[in-house]
Amino acid sequence: MTLLDIFWHLLNFAAPALGLALLLPVLGRPFYKARDRLLPWWGQMLVNFLVGLAVLSAALWWFGRDGKMMGYALLVVAVASSQWLLVRGWRR
Repeated sequence: MTLLDIFWHLLNFAAPALGLALLLPVLGRPFYKARDRLLPWWGQMLVNFLVGLAVLSAALWWFGRDGKMMGYALLVVAVASSQWLLVRGWRR
C-alpha cells in the first residue's frame, strides 16, 4: 500500500464525521438562539468532528472493521448529543 492509498483510506474513514460536523451547526442555526451557543460555528464543527472521529475509531476497534451500520448510528447519536450540549439544548 502506497502513501497515497493510506491518505485516501484515512480521508474516507473520516468523511462521515466531517460531513456531519459541517452540516449540524449550519443547518441547526434556525432552531437555536445565538446567545445560547457555547462556541462559534467553526468551534462547534471542530468539536463535532473530534467527537465523530473518536466514535468511529471506537467502533472500528470494537467491531474490528469499518463501515458497520452500528458504528454510523453511534456516530449520529454522539455528534447530535455533542451539538445539543454545545447549543445548550436543555434550556428550551
